[in-house]
Amino acid sequence: MKNIAFLTSGGIAPCLSSCIVRLMFQYKKKFDNVNFVGYLNGYKGLLTNKKIFLKLPDKNKSDGIYEFGGSLVGNSRVKLTNLNDCIDKGYIKKNESPLKIASEQLKKDKIDILHTIGGDDTNTTACDLSNFLKKNHYKLTVIGLPKTIDNDVIPINQTLGAITAAEQTAIFFENIVNENTTSSRHLIIHEVMGRNCGWLTAKSAHIYKQRLKNKKFFDSVNLRKEAWDIHSVLIPEIEFNIERESLRLKKIMDKFGCVNIFLSEGAGTNVIINEKLKNNIEIKKDAFGHYRLDELNPGKWFAKYFKSKLLADKVLVQKSGYFARSSSPNKEDLDLIFKLCDFAVESAILEKNGVIGEDIENENKLTCIDFNRIRGDRPFETSSKWFKEMSQDFES
Repeated sequence: MKNIAFLTSGGIAPCLSSCIVRLMFQYKKKFDNVNFVGYLNGYKGLLTNKKIFLKLPDKNKSDGIYEFGGSLVGNSRVKLTNLNDCIDKGYIKKNESPLKIASEQLKKDKIDILHTIGGDDTNTTACDLSNFLKKNHYKLTVIGLPKTIDNDVIPINQTLGAITAAEQTAIFFENIVNENTTSSRHLIIHEVMGRNCGWLTAKSAHIYKQRLKNKKFFDSVNLRKEAWDIHSVLIPEIEFNIERESLRLKKIMDKFGCVNIFLSEGAGTNVIINEKLKNNIEIKKDAFGHYRLDELNPGKWFAKYFKSKLLADKVLVQKSGYFARSSSPNKEDLDLIFKLCDFAVESAILEKNGVIGEDIENENKLTCIDFNRIRGDRPFETSSKWFKEMSQDFES
């Protein structure tokens, strides 16, 4: 009997449920007797012994099962090496070790293979767990799958869920942008998820502009394309002079009566952080030591700044993150999900440990990448041909 466990961690993404289902289908083909265990809410469930036993639907009733977003087993943000956070949240008691409790639970449940589906934090935590188990002579195969809509995991070419999120982010703005018809001198700031990587902001802007080419506009009734276009894309990888950008955007506002900005939530956050710290305002951090972006509220900060500089009559800040990350995966994502999950099963059977992905440092070869090579915050490559071509639209 094989006991295979799953946990999903971090923020949700369009790939999580589909990954679990695909893995289960593939294991069923390999083993006659297999149990599937889902630890609820990621590492939290592993620490608190909250789990469910998963069953596949009958093949005749499985149509549409890949159309679900979210996670079948729930998520949380827990770092097993952050002792104080685990104690504060009540997951462990004082003088207990999160890594030890997690490993003991896996041993108790007789887990043979553990699949961790998440971003760099999830999989570096999986690395900590894997190393701890090795030192304590427990044979367990740990295979990670790279999930994040930010697409910023080193050294992985494309993370699961990212391209769907970019497409959904573009679709979100297609409705929001029509708000510019409600007021004179209307400023719309579309705040997109991405702490240190602007890939999602840039890619969604590119998809939006491509889709815009298929839309008909009518100058004669003041339905001009320029009012629906994107006028600025602000991402962490490109330093910008905010005063100069304001002058450029004011010209657009004067001419068309509206300005539309795609803002990566990580763009310009250093300015906001320094301003708050200078004023002795405490900024809370998450379990992984990151400043909580909801505390910084970059959309609100930029809205206030640009409203004054552009003489805007109305400002609208809209966040597409929850809309995009909750979506079901599109076909391109599903193809990648199937490819990585099938390889993950083969790697697990060979008792390999690591994260499955197309390795940038190995000619994008599909590989089981050593956990120790996994890192976060891979910057978006602004030298990409499609981005350079798009950026020409934002030059004075």
